[in-house]
Amino acid sequence: MASTTTYDHSTSPSAPSGATGRAPKRDALLDNAKFLLILLVFVGHAIEPVTDTRIANAVYFWIYIFHMPAFVLICGFLSKSFDGSARRVDKLLTTVAAPYLIFWGLYALQSVAVDRKLPDGPLEPLWITWFLAALFVWRLTVPLWKRIRWPLAVAIVVSLAAAFVETGEVLGVSRIVSLLPFFVAGLVVRQEHLDFLHNKLVQVWSAAVVLVTAAASYIYFEQLSREWVYWRESLVERDMELLPIGIPARLVFLAMAFCLTAALLSLTPRRSTWFTRYGALTMYVFLLHGLIIRIAEQFGWYDLTGAYMGPHAEFVLNGALAVALTFVLCSAPVRAATRWAVEPRVDWILRRDPDRVERRTGG
Repeated sequence: MASTTTYDHSTSPSAPSGATGRAPKRDALLDNAKFLLILLVFVGHAIEPVTDTRIANAVYFWIYIFHMPAFVLICGFLSKSFDGSARRVDKLLTTVAAPYLIFWGLYALQSVAVDRKLPDGPLEPLWITWFLAALFVWRLTVPLWKRIRWPLAVAIVVSLAAAFVETGEVLGVSRIVSLLPFFVAGLVVRQEHLDFLHNKLVQVWSAAVVLVTAAASYIYFEQLSREWVYWRESLVERDMELLPIGIPARLVFLAMAFCLTAALLSLTPRRSTWFTRYGALTMYVFLLHGLIIRIAEQFGWYDLTGAYMGPHAEFVLNGALAVALTFVLCSAPVRAATRWAVEPRVDWILRRDPDRVERRTGG
């Protein structure tokens, strides 16, 4: 989520070409969008245990229609420079694989403390760590998608094909394949597409998309299985008939996620705002907020609020706390205390480049 760990802003359209020795200029639109999305991620997880009311369930379902697909698309857009070179692979190992293993271990320890069932091993993602596992795989495939003539169409076909098979738990393959179209869409999106989204007529359409999908979530979608928006199981694993419901419904949710992602990017400010700087810190929020949720559950926070508050007040309180804690997790003290886990210094695991050593020693 953060550029120093998950995203490579050297692919940003605002990065100066030919610049050397300087960090590329960040794209305010993408940072703004990432911050808004990480708020939704935290809020979604915080309100999940208190979605007994119709409005809470509808808000939760609406958030899940698009918040991770949108993150994946932005991730794809900012992964265009991945070319499989040693430098890019090194960065992938140190900024994605290493935090995955660290936080898998942390979440495993917390799960053991509350007797929660553990996966069979680190190759099976533990809760939110699925995103890092997926990102690792997606980035490795970037050179492949650059060579395919119709990458988005192929990715959609692959995503639909995954509905026909049991994918298992290793690396969270179901989510990797199901959300693949959004990553590939990010690879094919260009700056002119982002510019088009800020056309006034498109913004009116975007506002309508938000209102219509929010209303549909309240009136109808909240009655549906959340597995449609979790993307974690194939249709076969859900024992659902592929036709006439399964595949068409999957296409509908793909379309809604794309439309809401476009609407988000259309309605998000393009200029620097008071929250733009937090867009570079979303990895801290993403990886750490899950521990807050799990520890709160462990010590009975939701039992406490449920005992002393009505369901609507409980829903509002937990949503508001999630927003407030998002800023706390972006703060300098929290980053300093947790940098060892979120941005670990693990260059020592990499093999030394013989060519680089030879150049350095003048050999």
